[in-house]
Amino acid sequence: MSSRAVLAAVLCVAPLTAQSARDIVQTSQDRTRAKSEHYEGERTVIDARGKTTTKRWVYDRLGSFGNSKAILRFTAPPEVKGVALLIMNHPDRASDQWIWRPAIERDTRVALQDRSTRFFGTGFSFEDLEERDLDQFDYEITSQETMDGAPCWKLTATPKQAKSSQYTKTFLWFRKDNYVLAMLQGWTKKGMVRSIHYTNIARVQDIWTARRLEVYDVERHSTTVLTLDKLEYNTPMREQDFTVEALKRIG
Repeated sequence: MSSRAVLAAVLCVAPLTAQSARDIVQTSQDRTRAKSEHYEGERTVIDARGKTTTKRWVYDRLGSFGNSKAILRFTAPPEVKGVALLIMNHPDRASDQWIWRPAIERDTRVALQDRSTRFFGTGFSFEDLEERDLDQFDYEITSQETMDGAPCWKLTATPKQAKSSQYTKTFLWFRKDNYVLAMLQGWTKKGMVRSIHYTNIARVQDIWTARRLEVYDVERHSTTVLTLDKLEYNTPMREQDFTVEALKRIG
């Protein structure tokens, strides 16, 4: 869920006519590529009645974009502390995911048909926690629009046949000045399912990163706000810490 870029003066050397939709996504991914990522996140959910619940998690990722492993683990409140999700991203198919629940001392594989379900009461689905690999989608430039005062390319992403996805299409807004993803909308045949708005964009270790994500769940009329703290890239991590067995040591 990170974006990076260099100075706008450098990024704008190629005219719009020379860039395809795939070029735009490729550039965005190239400028957000890191060997690893770590952050502490606070996740607040506001339901349709205005009730608010807050949880905290820690996220670690090794690798990037379709060839990576990530662990997300809850640190608070006590009733979810230690619950963890392992995500194994692949370049040619959907990710493999496992949940560890310390209360029952059991790990469970997330079934492919369950990827559209919400992740522990948040606006994110399990699929939304995957890293998007460029080659699993076809891209098209739809229009040019402004998002948060910044000129953007609006792209349509359609999953290829080999990609299993709950979405029939996804709209993506990339800023022209730094290629950062500003907005994502996931659609099915019934209409828009959720949107993810990326704001509070800051430069972290020369990587432009959205430090705040706001997810709107259309069906439940709920909003999930995720803020990223203590964000670091390219910190040393070990392969052996990203396994199902490693999940059981977390907590």
